Amino acid sequence: MEFEDLIAKRYSVRAYSNRPIEDYKLNRILNAARLAPSAANKQPYKIIVIHTEGRKDDLKRIYSAEWFVQAPIVLAICGIMSEAWVRKDGKNHVDVDCAIAMDHIILAATNLGFGTCWICAFDPQEAKRILGIPMGVEPVAFTPLGYPSDTPVEKKRKSIDMIVCYEKWQ
Repeated sequence: MEFEDLIAKRYSVRAYSNRPIEDYKLNRILNAARLAPSAANKQPYKIIVIHTEGRKDDLKRIYSAEWFVQAPIVLAICGIMSEAWVRKDGKNHVDVDCAIAMDHIILAATNLGFGTCWICAFDPQEAKRILGIPMGVEPVAFTPLGYPSDTPVEKKRKSIDMIVCYEKWQ
C-alpha cells in the first residue's frame, strides 16, 4: 500500500471481530516496533502482548470501554525511564520513543488489515498491578489489535495552515 493511502486508511477502531490474529502477522507488527527509531537508539521500552481471552475483566479495570477487550489481543507499550536518553535540560525522552514505536505498530497493523485504537486514558495503577509492571517502568499507551468490525468515520483534522508555521512561531 502507498504510504499516503496507509495513513489515510488508519482510523481509531472501536469494534472488533474475535477472528484470531495469525502469529506471523503479529510478529511483523512487533518487528515494526523493533525497527522504530528512538533517541540515541536506546529503545527504552517493552511491549506486552496480552491475549484478551480469559483476561477481559482484568483488562476492563485498566480501560473500561467494552470494545477495548473485543479484539483477541491488546498491546501495551511501557517505558523504562532509566534506559531512555535524557536531553541536557533533563527531559527524558521515554514517552517520545514509546510513541514512535506505538505509531509503527499501528501503521504496520493497518497495512496488514488490522484495526487499532491508541489508548492513553487508562488507569496506570491498575495497569501496573494487573500486568506486573515493575517500579521504574511506566505504561505509556495501549491498543487493541484485531480485525475491525466497524466502518471508518470521516476524520476531522485541522487545516495545514493551522498546524504549520515557517521559520518561527506564528
